[in-house]
Amino acid sequence: MMDHVPDILTFNECKHLLKVGKNTLLNLLHNGTIEAFRIGNRWKIPKSAVIEYIKYQ
Repeated sequence: MMDHVPDILTFNECKHLLKVGKNTLLNLLHNGTIEAFRIGNRWKIPKSAVIEYIKYQ
């Protein structure tokens, strides 16, 4: 299922993958529920962090 997903996702890719809205994803990123980092003003979300989040939901 996740084979076609890149190792590092953009904000929009992650939003579409999880089928959540902008504010929901921002909350998940800001409170550390999904580990992510920023390069400049762009969020980068590791695929492993998304898989971990999905596992425990």
